[in-house]
Amino acid sequence: MDSHIIFRYRDGSEITENNVLSFRFRKEAYTPYTSLSANFCTESLNPAYVSEVLFYIDNRLIHHGLIDSLEVSSSHGAKTAKIYSRSFSVMLMQNELAPGLYTNTSVNSLIDSFITIPYVTHENKADTNYIFIKYGSVLWDGITAVSYKLYHAYPYIRGTNHIMCSTFETPENFSYGSDEIISYGSALAERNLLSHFHMEDVNGNYGTYDFNNTEVSDLKIVRHKYFELDKQFLYDPQQALLFRNSYALRGYRKHFCTYCGYKGEDLSDTASFNSISGRISDIVIKGGSDGIFTEISVYKDGLIT
Repeated sequence: MDSHIIFRYRDGSEITENNVLSFRFRKEAYTPYTSLSANFCTESLNPAYVSEVLFYIDNRLIHHGLIDSLEVSSSHGAKTAKIYSRSFSVMLMQNELAPGLYTNTSVNSLIDSFITIPYVTHENKADTNYIFIKYGSVLWDGITAVSYKLYHAYPYIRGTNHIMCSTFETPENFSYGSDEIISYGSALAERNLLSHFHMEDVNGNYGTYDFNNTEVSDLKIVRHKYFELDKQFLYDPQQALLFRNSYALRGYRKHFCTYCGYKGEDLSDTASFNSISGRISDIVIKGGSDGIFTEISVYKDGLIT
């Protein structure tokens, strides 16, 4: 199993780097981009003119992104380079929407009527609802609002830069036997959990809209969150509290396993190992002199069960 990186220059020409010394790739359900860090040997790469990076494992494209940083250095006649890249979908978080009320808005209309972001595509979703965009809100915030209101789901990236707002209908099923699993375990992350949510009413007063997550309170966690009336959910104000609670629970419980190699897993595919089964929520692939290793995680939280 091998890996290689293709760098595309601004004029469209390309250079392929096959001597990858080490890399780390990650794709996670609540992160709207993939990330890649890598060290490699090079002979003629010119970082001044690079505009895109494409990363392959066994000729399977798993990352297509921008150059966050790229450094080439020489020592004792050898050239090495290191790169950090996030996929083009990171720009969903870097472009703000005009504030105001958006009526009859679908995933399709919201994205297709916005500025074009290179290589970013989306699931065909034409169902409509309204959303309210506050100052400073980015395109990803709008996509998240539409997705939750219409499908009670958090959007995610599948493939390279493809936005999904629903569970993938034809997932691949991956089963990992005890003979191939190198390590496995479970994890709990409580840093984002909130116990109490309080939203003001139309008069600016608190006390009408409150929610207490008793499961979090039972963990002896006391964290209160106050926020203004969320116009996103005027049709059902309590949903504003439930959405924030679900998001606070993101990834707080997970089960994971690591094996040698990479099988082509993607978010929303299904995984089973030991007695665990569920949708794949986090993929970390590492490569080095010892080979390529993949860690697969299944979340059990407020939005992924």
